[in-house]
Amino acid sequence: MTLEAYSVFPSILVDRPAPGVLRLTLNQPETLNALGADAHRELVDIWRVVDRDRDTLAVLLCANGRSFSAGGSFEMVDAMTRSFEERANMWREARDLVYNIINCSKPIVSAVQGAAVGAGLAAALICDIPIVTKTAKLVDGHVRLGVAAGDHAAIIWPLLCGMAKAKYHLLLNEPVTGEMAERMGLVALAVEESELQEKALGIAVRLAEGAPAAIQWTKYSLNNWLRMMGPTFDASLALEMLGFSGPDPQEGLASFREKRPPNFPRKAPF
Repeated sequence: MTLEAYSVFPSILVDRPAPGVLRLTLNQPETLNALGADAHRELVDIWRVVDRDRDTLAVLLCANGRSFSAGGSFEMVDAMTRSFEERANMWREARDLVYNIINCSKPIVSAVQGAAVGAGLAAALICDIPIVTKTAKLVDGHVRLGVAAGDHAAIIWPLLCGMAKAKYHLLLNEPVTGEMAERMGLVALAVEESELQEKALGIAVRLAEGAPAAIQWTKYSLNNWLRMMGPTFDASLALEMLGFSGPDPQEGLASFREKRPPNFPRKAPF
């Protein structure tokens, strides 16, 4: 498959840095790779094309700039608080982002520097071999915004780092540094920032040089652990979208824009 097939994803740079390796680079560094509606949709849909690419044996997902991804843009989040249609569409896209990466036949390495938040963190952690810098900052971010942690957390955090740590970091919106993430088992490796791209590419090359069927079928088998958690993930994502219909995310978004702590209502709805 030629790289022309990827031209429909303009927010993502696509190249082949080594035989059999496809590199996908998030390329909106001026916004810390925050995902607007178009960029989010591209990150969701590109994996179906990758899956059909017979010339690709391994994938490297990385980002230009000082941060991997700041998550969903303010504009996209604001639209979700105002429109049922936007929430319904985002439910589908957020679901497909996770399942498209899980079900992509190619092994995927992610290389994460700086901040990885929300949907950006989801993409990074669902990859098969996440590699981060020691100073990276991983933040789910959902409860700080005022909605349930739904993008990916319920399907993978308890499996990777245990339920106690998952609850601590997700309920409190407690950031995880790259070094901490490696110790917790949340990522495969934490390296110095100067080593990140070389290390991640080296691992992708090793995957591309391995036995394709053996590697792809091993990924498929291991990801059955994630598929078993599909109903839990679906419920968490539905609860996240339900939350966007209430007042909390409006206050959460306003507090982000005004750079102040949120003032959520003290009375729970149930």
